Amino acid sequence: MAAEQREKFGGRLAVILAMAGSAIGLGNIWRFPYMVGEHGGAAFVIVYIIATLLISLPVFLSEVMIGRRSHTNARDAFARLSRHHPFWKAAGYLTIIIPTLIASYYSVIGGWSLEYLFQSCAFRLSAMDPAETSGIFGAFVTKSWAPVAMHLLFLLLTVGVVAGGVKAGIEKFSKITLPVLFVLIVVILVYSVSLPGSAAGVSYLLKPDWSELTPRTFAYAMGQSFFSLSLGMGAIITYGSYVNKKENILSTSAGTAVSDLLFAILAGFAIMPAVFAAGIEPGAGPGLIFQSIPYVFAKMGTDLPVVSGIVSILFFLTIVVAAMTSCISLVEVGVSFLMERTGMSRGKACVLLFGICGGLGVLCSLSFGPLSGFKVAGMTLFDLFDWVCSNILLLVMGLLAVVFVGWILPRRVVHDEFTSRNRYAFNNRIFPVVWFLIKWIAPVAVLIIFLTNFIL
Repeated sequence: MAAEQREKFGGRLAVILAMAGSAIGLGNIWRFPYMVGEHGGAAFVIVYIIATLLISLPVFLSEVMIGRRSHTNARDAFARLSRHHPFWKAAGYLTIIIPTLIASYYSVIGGWSLEYLFQSCAFRLSAMDPAETSGIFGAFVTKSWAPVAMHLLFLLLTVGVVAGGVKAGIEKFSKITLPVLFVLIVVILVYSVSLPGSAAGVSYLLKPDWSELTPRTFAYAMGQSFFSLSLGMGAIITYGSYVNKKENILSTSAGTAVSDLLFAILAGFAIMPAVFAAGIEPGAGPGLIFQSIPYVFAKMGTDLPVVSGIVSILFFLTIVVAAMTSCISLVEVGVSFLMERTGMSRGKACVLLFGICGGLGVLCSLSFGPLSGFKVAGMTLFDLFDWVCSNILLLVMGLLAVVFVGWILPRRVVHDEFTSRNRYAFNNRIFPVVWFLIKWIAPVAVLIIFLTNFIL
């Protein structure tokens, strides 16, 4: 696909919604609450906010600039801007490998969400005994083929949106779903904090216990921030390539980061009070929301069965939609690459990605059941994919992106992109600060955090 034929987002709002859609997803609703529970509550939240604004945002800006400047897919972006330097050509392939791996296990969780949505639509959660709800998650994920079928169905829905294209598929989907997501999560939050025993969950998120802070806390907060903002995945580079040269990338990037932070915090207050109300351990791990939230709906169902059924449908619809907005961006990275490097049609590229991600995802899904005994370094395939991607690959790719912008691209090129050719005076005034963060602070911080994962 020639550069001039590449699709573009329709405007600033479309850019923010699409990028926020990539960022706002299971990383916020599924991963953020259980990471908070495993790593110190409010202390982790504070570190997460600081890491996002001071480190992840400069990396985000770097990836947008790489994408918009190169005006091509994520893999070729580094090659084109480095004038086909062998190292950067090779590094570009990581931007295809990483999102493919993440989409494979991400869609497994999306499949769990679909299952719970179907159960909610049948009003089964609201009719259950609250004491029985914690066991339904384990009973489902350990099955052989039911979770696999849900994983493949979720991935099929995702690929269907990507097949629609940038404007008709991704942009249109994001414009409709993102505002709905915020409304739904607020509805869940209001009910969650009203539950008996929920005050302990609110306190857990507001009162930091600084004794819980360790170097590992900073490392996991950074990894969560990267995961949530879709950094190091090639997704933001790809979306950046669809951004018009006249757009203010500072506004769109900051708007995305703030939206992501806000949604994560809202999700924390929607989930954690319910966790404490249900008497579930905050560090219960990946199944946290699938164990705590059904308890809420079952509890509500004893007094208000119809209301409980409707709210549970809304909640799991929220999770499914949030999962899709992020998974769409992951699949689009590979689709964009295949279209431009092989001349494949968008439809054929989508079919190929469905086969690859679907196959890997089947193995991840079965790691909770028939393949649960197969472990690498003590981890199941699902846990291995998540840990390697979140704590190694995303940080490596994010580091490469920020080093590329800060040390490989000429300063004048970065200034030109950041200011949209001097179109925005404020961007011009703060460029020295942003340049310093990109060139010095972000790379050093990411490198230290990366090493922390192996030293401590």
